[in-house]
Amino acid sequence: MRKNRNIMGIIKTKDLTFEYIRRDEDGNVEGITTAVDKVNLDIKQGDFIAILGHNGSGKSTLAKHMNAILNPTEGTVWVDGMDTSDESLTWNIRQTAGMVFQNPDNQIIGQVVEEDVGFGPENMGVPTKEIWERVEESLKAVGMYEYRKYSPNKLSGGQKQRVSIAGVLAMHPKCIVLDEPTAMLDPSGRKEVIRAVRALNDVEGVTVILITHYMEEIIHANRVFVMDEGKIAMEGTPREIFSQVERLKELRLDVPQVTLLAYELKKRGVKLPDGILTIKELADALTDLKCNTDTVKLSNL
Repeated sequence: MRKNRNIMGIIKTKDLTFEYIRRDEDGNVEGITTAVDKVNLDIKQGDFIAILGHNGSGKSTLAKHMNAILNPTEGTVWVDGMDTSDESLTWNIRQTAGMVFQNPDNQIIGQVVEEDVGFGPENMGVPTKEIWERVEESLKAVGMYEYRKYSPNKLSGGQKQRVSIAGVLAMHPKCIVLDEPTAMLDPSGRKEVIRAVRALNDVEGVTVILITHYMEEIIHANRVFVMDEGKIAMEGTPREIFSQVERLKELRLDVPQVTLLAYELKKRGVKLPDGILTIKELADALTDLKCNTDTVKLSNL
Protein backbone atom coordinates (compact mmCIF):
# COMPACT_ATOMS: atom_id res chain seq x y z
CA MET A 1 0.00 0.00 0.00
CA ARG A 2 1.18 3.52 -0.75
CA LYS A 3 2.16 5.38 2.40
CA ASN A 4 0.17 8.38 3.57
CA ARG A 5 1.35 11.64 2.09
CA ASN A 6 2.73 14.30 4.39
CA ILE A 7 1.15 17.73 4.41
CA MET A 8 4.59 19.30 3.85
CA GLY A 9 5.71 19.32 0.22
CA ILE A 10 8.81 17.27 -0.60
CA ILE A 11 9.57 19.50 -3.62
CA LYS A 12 8.31 23.07 -3.76
CA THR A 13 9.14 25.88 -6.17
CA LYS A 14 8.11 29.52 -6.00
CA ASP A 15 8.40 31.63 -9.17
CA LEU A 16 11.31 29.45 -10.33
CA THR A 17 13.08 31.10 -13.26
CA PHE A 18 16.27 29.93 -14.94
CA GLU A 19 18.11 31.71 -17.75
CA TYR A 20 20.85 30.36 -19.99
CA ILE A 21 23.27 33.16 -20.88
CA ARG A 22 25.11 32.89 -24.21
CA ARG A 23 28.46 34.66 -24.50
CA ASP A 24 30.84 35.33 -27.38
CA GLU A 25 34.57 34.50 -27.39
CA ASP A 26 35.33 37.67 -25.43
CA GLY A 27 32.81 36.83 -22.73
CA ASN A 28 30.27 39.42 -23.80
CA VAL A 29 26.60 38.49 -23.47
CA GLU A 30 25.14 37.56 -26.88
CA GLY A 31 21.71 36.56 -25.70
CA ILE A 32 19.62 35.15 -22.87
CA THR A 33 17.23 32.18 -23.11
CA THR A 34 14.63 31.75 -20.40
CA ALA A 35 14.43 27.97 -20.05
CA VAL A 36 12.13 27.96 -16.98
CA ASP A 37 9.75 30.87 -16.49
CA LYS A 38 8.10 31.50 -13.09
CA VAL A 39 7.17 27.89 -12.36
CA ASN A 40 5.29 27.09 -9.15
CA LEU A 41 5.04 23.48 -7.96
CA ASP A 42 4.11 21.83 -4.68
CA ILE A 43 4.79 18.09 -4.76
CA LYS A 44 3.74 16.01 -1.74
CA GLN A 45 5.62 13.05 -0.28
CA GLY A 46 4.32 9.85 -1.91
CA ASP A 47 3.13 11.52 -5.12
CA PHE A 48 3.79 10.13 -8.58
CA ILE A 49 4.19 13.24 -10.71
CA ALA A 50 4.77 13.28 -14.47
CA ILE A 51 6.20 16.33 -16.22
CA LEU A 52 5.63 16.34 -19.97
CA GLY A 53 6.85 18.53 -22.77
CA HIS A 54 8.37 18.52 -26.23
CA ASN A 55 12.13 18.97 -26.69
CA GLY A 56 13.14 22.45 -25.54
CA SER A 57 10.07 22.95 -23.34
CA GLY A 58 12.20 23.34 -20.19
CA LYS A 59 11.27 20.08 -18.46
CA SER A 60 14.85 18.75 -18.09
CA THR A 61 16.11 22.13 -16.87
CA LEU A 62 13.33 22.08 -14.28
CA ALA A 63 14.35 18.55 -13.22
CA LYS A 64 17.95 19.62 -12.61
CA HIS A 65 16.72 22.13 -10.03
CA MET A 66 15.16 19.37 -7.96
CA ASN A 67 18.46 18.15 -6.56
CA ALA A 68 20.51 21.34 -6.90
CA ILE A 69 22.38 20.50 -10.10
CA LEU A 70 21.16 23.94 -11.19
CA ASN A 71 20.18 26.89 -9.00
CA PRO A 72 17.46 29.38 -9.95
CA THR A 73 18.27 32.65 -11.66
CA GLU A 74 15.24 33.96 -9.76
CA GLY A 75 12.78 32.36 -7.36
CA THR A 76 13.29 29.55 -4.87
CA VAL A 77 13.34 25.75 -4.78
CA TRP A 78 12.90 23.79 -1.55
CA VAL A 79 13.65 20.07 -1.22
CA ASP A 80 12.13 18.69 1.98
CA GLY A 81 12.22 22.24 3.35
CA MET A 82 15.86 22.87 2.32
CA ASP A 83 16.62 25.87 0.07
CA THR A 84 18.68 24.56 -2.88
CA SER A 85 20.58 27.85 -3.17
CA ASP A 86 22.23 27.16 0.23
CA GLU A 87 25.43 25.36 -0.78
CA SER A 88 25.91 23.99 2.73
CA LEU A 89 22.75 21.90 2.19
CA THR A 90 23.64 20.49 -1.25
CA TRP A 91 24.82 17.09 0.05
CA ASN A 92 21.65 16.65 2.16
CA ILE A 93 19.47 17.74 -0.76
CA ARG A 94 21.05 15.18 -3.10
CA GLN A 95 20.56 12.43 -0.53
CA THR A 96 16.89 13.41 -0.25
CA ALA A 97 16.18 13.72 -3.99
CA GLY A 98 18.06 11.19 -6.10
CA MET A 99 18.47 11.73 -9.84
CA VAL A 100 18.33 9.21 -12.70
CA PHE A 101 19.38 10.41 -16.16
CA GLN A 102 18.73 9.33 -19.76
CA ASN A 103 21.88 7.30 -20.31
CA PRO A 104 22.48 4.58 -17.69
CA ASP A 105 26.09 4.19 -18.87
CA ASN A 106 26.81 7.65 -17.44
CA GLN A 107 25.73 6.53 -13.95
CA ILE A 108 27.06 2.97 -13.77
CA ILE A 109 30.69 2.87 -12.65
CA GLY A 110 31.10 -0.53 -10.93
CA GLN A 111 32.46 -3.66 -12.63
CA VAL A 112 29.79 -5.80 -10.92
CA VAL A 113 26.13 -4.85 -10.46
CA GLU A 114 26.06 -5.19 -6.65
CA GLU A 115 29.26 -3.15 -6.28
CA ASP A 116 27.80 -0.38 -8.40
CA VAL A 117 24.60 -0.23 -6.33
CA GLY A 118 26.65 -0.14 -3.12
CA PHE A 119 28.84 2.76 -4.30
CA GLY A 120 26.48 5.54 -3.15
CA PRO A 121 25.87 4.22 0.39
CA GLU A 122 29.62 3.56 0.76
CA ASN A 123 30.36 7.21 -0.06
CA MET A 124 27.78 8.22 2.52
CA GLY A 125 29.70 6.31 5.20
CA VAL A 126 27.03 3.65 5.70
CA PRO A 127 28.41 0.64 7.67
CA THR A 128 29.41 -2.33 5.48
CA LYS A 129 26.71 -4.69 6.81
CA GLU A 130 23.99 -2.12 6.11
CA ILE A 131 25.40 -1.39 2.64
CA TRP A 132 24.86 -5.01 1.60
CA GLU A 133 21.38 -4.99 3.13
CA ARG A 134 20.55 -1.86 1.11
CA VAL A 135 22.04 -3.37 -2.07
CA GLU A 136 19.87 -6.47 -1.66
CA GLU A 137 16.65 -4.57 -0.94
CA SER A 138 17.26 -2.07 -3.77
CA LEU A 139 18.00 -4.72 -6.40
CA LYS A 140 14.94 -6.70 -5.31
CA ALA A 141 12.80 -3.56 -5.51
CA VAL A 142 13.66 -3.10 -9.21
CA GLY A 143 13.64 -6.83 -10.05
CA MET A 144 17.40 -7.12 -10.62
CA TYR A 145 18.58 -9.16 -7.61
CA GLU A 146 19.31 -12.26 -9.70
CA TYR A 147 21.75 -10.18 -11.77
CA ARG A 148 23.74 -8.94 -8.76
CA LYS A 149 26.94 -10.80 -9.79
CA TYR A 150 26.74 -9.76 -13.46
CA SER A 151 28.92 -7.23 -15.21
CA PRO A 152 26.77 -4.22 -16.21
CA ASN A 153 28.23 -4.61 -19.72
CA LYS A 154 26.27 -7.86 -20.08
CA LEU A 155 22.92 -6.20 -19.39
CA SER A 156 20.32 -4.77 -21.76
CA GLY A 157 19.53 -1.05 -21.76
CA GLY A 158 16.41 -1.54 -19.66
CA GLN A 159 18.30 -3.69 -17.14
CA LYS A 160 21.10 -1.11 -16.88
CA GLN A 161 18.58 1.63 -16.20
CA ARG A 162 16.98 -0.46 -13.45
CA VAL A 163 20.44 -0.88 -11.90
CA SER A 164 20.88 2.92 -12.06
CA ILE A 165 17.58 3.32 -10.21
CA ALA A 166 18.66 0.73 -7.63
CA GLY A 167 21.88 2.68 -7.08
CA VAL A 168 19.88 5.81 -6.26
CA LEU A 169 17.37 3.85 -4.17
CA ALA A 170 20.19 2.35 -2.05
CA MET A 171 20.89 5.84 -0.72
CA HIS A 172 17.36 5.83 0.75
CA PRO A 173 16.10 9.04 -0.89
CA LYS A 174 12.60 10.28 -0.14
CA CYS A 175 12.22 11.28 -3.77
CA ILE A 176 13.55 10.06 -7.12
CA VAL A 177 13.65 12.41 -10.10
CA LEU A 178 13.89 10.57 -13.42
CA ASP A 179 14.94 12.77 -16.34
CA GLU A 180 13.71 10.96 -19.46
CA PRO A 181 14.98 7.60 -18.14
CA THR A 182 13.59 5.63 -21.08
CA ALA A 183 14.63 7.98 -23.91
CA MET A 184 17.43 5.64 -25.07
CA LEU A 185 15.53 2.38 -24.59
CA ASP A 186 13.43 0.17 -26.85
CA PRO A 187 9.72 -0.36 -26.02
CA SER A 188 10.47 -3.48 -23.96
CA GLY A 189 13.12 -1.67 -21.92
CA ARG A 190 10.77 1.28 -21.39
CA LYS A 191 8.10 -1.01 -19.95
CA GLU A 192 10.64 -2.63 -17.60
CA VAL A 193 11.75 0.70 -16.20
CA ILE A 194 8.27 2.19 -15.80
CA ARG A 195 7.08 -1.01 -14.08
CA ALA A 196 9.98 -0.73 -11.61
CA VAL A 197 9.29 2.98 -11.00
CA ARG A 198 5.60 2.32 -10.33
CA ALA A 199 6.51 -0.38 -7.81
CA LEU A 200 8.82 2.00 -5.94
CA ASN A 201 5.99 4.49 -5.65
CA ASP A 202 3.18 2.03 -4.83
CA VAL A 203 5.06 -0.34 -2.52
CA GLU A 204 7.95 1.69 -1.08
CA GLY A 205 6.13 5.04 -0.94
CA VAL A 206 8.99 6.82 -2.72
CA THR A 207 7.97 10.12 -4.32
CA VAL A 208 8.49 9.83 -8.10
CA ILE A 209 8.93 12.74 -10.49
CA LEU A 210 9.04 11.40 -14.03
CA ILE A 211 10.21 13.72 -16.82
CA THR A 212 9.18 12.30 -20.18
CA HIS A 213 7.76 12.97 -23.62
CA TYR A 214 6.25 9.48 -23.93
CA MET A 215 2.56 9.96 -23.21
CA GLU A 216 2.00 6.26 -22.47
CA GLU A 217 4.30 6.52 -19.44
CA ILE A 218 2.13 8.96 -17.53
CA ILE A 219 -1.17 7.12 -17.26
CA HIS A 220 -0.43 5.89 -13.71
CA ALA A 221 0.71 9.28 -12.39
CA ASN A 222 -1.62 11.00 -9.93
CA ARG A 223 -0.78 14.45 -11.35
CA VAL A 224 0.60 15.67 -14.66
CA PHE A 225 2.23 18.98 -15.57
CA VAL A 226 2.73 19.85 -19.25
CA MET A 227 5.45 22.38 -20.04
CA ASP A 228 5.80 24.68 -23.02
CA GLU A 229 8.31 27.51 -23.46
CA GLY A 230 9.44 27.20 -19.86
CA LYS A 231 5.93 27.57 -18.38
CA ILE A 232 3.33 25.16 -17.02
CA ALA A 233 0.87 25.03 -19.92
CA MET A 234 -1.46 22.33 -18.54
CA GLU A 235 -2.01 20.65 -15.19
CA GLY A 236 -4.32 17.86 -14.09
CA THR A 237 -4.85 14.13 -13.72
CA PRO A 238 -3.85 11.92 -16.69
CA ARG A 239 -7.53 11.62 -17.63
CA GLU A 240 -8.01 15.39 -17.53
CA ILE A 241 -4.91 15.89 -19.67
CA PHE A 242 -5.84 13.20 -22.20
CA SER A 243 -9.32 14.67 -22.53
CA GLN A 244 -7.75 17.67 -24.32
CA VAL A 245 -6.42 16.07 -27.49
CA GLU A 246 -6.42 19.23 -29.61
CA ARG A 247 -4.54 21.20 -26.93
CA LEU A 248 -1.90 18.45 -26.68
CA LYS A 249 -1.46 18.56 -30.45
CA GLU A 250 -0.97 22.35 -30.25
CA LEU A 251 1.81 21.70 -27.72
CA ARG A 252 3.47 19.32 -30.22
CA LEU A 253 2.89 16.24 -28.11
CA ASP A 254 1.89 12.85 -29.45
CA VAL A 255 -1.29 11.36 -28.04
CA PRO A 256 -1.41 7.61 -27.20
CA GLN A 257 -2.95 5.67 -30.07
CA VAL A 258 -5.84 4.34 -27.98
CA THR A 259 -6.70 7.87 -26.75
CA LEU A 260 -6.56 9.20 -30.31
CA LEU A 261 -8.73 6.34 -31.60
CA ALA A 262 -11.35 7.02 -28.91
CA TYR A 263 -11.21 10.74 -29.74
CA GLU A 264 -11.78 10.08 -33.46
CA LEU A 265 -14.66 7.70 -32.71
CA LYS A 266 -16.29 10.38 -30.53
CA LYS A 267 -15.96 12.89 -33.36
CA ARG A 268 -17.90 10.43 -35.53
CA GLY A 269 -20.75 10.21 -33.03
CA VAL A 270 -19.76 7.21 -30.89
CA LYS A 271 -20.74 8.02 -27.30
CA LEU A 272 -17.50 7.36 -25.40
CA PRO A 273 -16.23 8.97 -22.18
CA ASP A 274 -13.47 11.58 -22.33
CA GLY A 275 -9.84 10.73 -21.64
CA ILE A 276 -9.68 7.00 -22.49
CA LEU A 277 -6.26 5.88 -21.22
CA THR A 278 -5.90 2.16 -22.02
CA ILE A 279 -7.01 -0.44 -24.56
CA LYS A 280 -9.02 -2.15 -21.79
CA GLU A 281 -10.90 1.08 -21.02
CA LEU A 282 -11.78 1.50 -24.70
CA ALA A 283 -12.85 -2.13 -25.03
CA ASP A 284 -15.01 -1.90 -21.88
CA ALA A 285 -16.59 1.38 -23.06
CA LEU A 286 -17.44 -0.11 -26.47
CA THR A 287 -18.82 -3.26 -24.80
CA ASP A 288 -21.01 -1.15 -22.49
CA LEU A 289 -22.18 0.86 -25.48
CA LYS A 290 -23.14 -2.28 -27.38
CA CYS A 291 -24.94 -3.74 -24.33
CA ASN A 292 -26.89 -0.52 -23.83
CA THR A 293 -27.81 -0.42 -27.53
CA ASP A 294 -28.95 -4.04 -27.43
CA THR A 295 -31.02 -3.31 -24.29
CA VAL A 296 -32.74 -0.38 -26.03
CA LYS A 297 -33.50 -2.56 -29.05
CA LEU A 298 -34.99 -5.26 -26.84
CA SER A 299 -37.11 -2.77 -24.93
CA ASN A 300 -38.58 -1.51 -28.20
CA LEU A 301 -39.72 -4.97 -29.27
